[in-house]
Amino acid sequence: MNWIANCGSILKALCPSSRWKGFATVIGWLSLVFTTSADDLHLNFGLYSSKKPTEMVKQYRPLIAILETNLSKMLNVPVSIHTQIVKTYEEGIESIVTGTCDFSQIGPASYVHAKGKSAEVEILAVESPRGQKSINGVICVLSNSPVRTIAELKGKSFAFGDQFSTTGRYSSQLFLLEHGITGRDLAKFDYLERHDRVGAAVAAGDYDAGALNERTFRKLNEETGRLRALALFPVVGRPWIARAGLPANIKAALREALLGVKDESVLSALGEEGLIFLSGQDSDFQETRVAVQTNDRFIKQ
Repeated sequence: MNWIANCGSILKALCPSSRWKGFATVIGWLSLVFTTSADDLHLNFGLYSSKKPTEMVKQYRPLIAILETNLSKMLNVPVSIHTQIVKTYEEGIESIVTGTCDFSQIGPASYVHAKGKSAEVEILAVESPRGQKSINGVICVLSNSPVRTIAELKGKSFAFGDQFSTTGRYSSQLFLLEHGITGRDLAKFDYLERHDRVGAAVAAGDYDAGALNERTFRKLNEETGRLRALALFPVVGRPWIARAGLPANIKAALREALLGVKDESVLSALGEEGLIFLSGQDSDFQETRVAVQTNDRFIKQ
């Protein structure tokens, strides 16, 4: 397998970026063919790092172990899954589009971007806290802030998360836009990359308001008591997706294996209360797609 990786490195160095995507897909296919020919199957699982990579691997290992066991039974070959941690949303999108990852957990907006680049990217399952396909994003202010309505954010400073984040950018900016607030109405706004940084910045008084996910909001508020939810807005759960070209039998087995995970201790380790996996389809992410495609209206108006 080392020669495949070495060939990939050489091709990437020599080829124009416009052609690298095609070569990367071929390499992904070669990797799968050669691993399965040895009577076992190796899959790469992609994951965006919201904390130290070693902690992420440990957090997801119980779930991956269940998937390995069940996939081995379904496919009748030994299956091993390598967790590949990426540092940024952009890297996560590219890893599934180029085929360096066989399947990934990815944010809704990242899925929309990936689907736009590779139409054959396919949803395996959707994370569902408390059995619902949508979760809450939070626009928060200081607990003693005089701001009581979204309209009162005009002239205030605002902290967003990562520029590719569903909650931290696209859905929160669409929510503001729908309530009459554009980027030009704010005194300033910045992207702080992570939800915890947004909450900490608002709690410190560095920004008048910020957008983050409900889980992080609750955790920070339990620790400091300095935040107040000004508004909630819906965000669809995170999808698990398969790369283009992954054989149909492997996709079907992955989908069945994910939907079949019922161990509460394993699922709760992923960070959401009452998490289960539900089947999903592209139309579940239409609102996110609208948020991505119309985002210029928030920036430019």
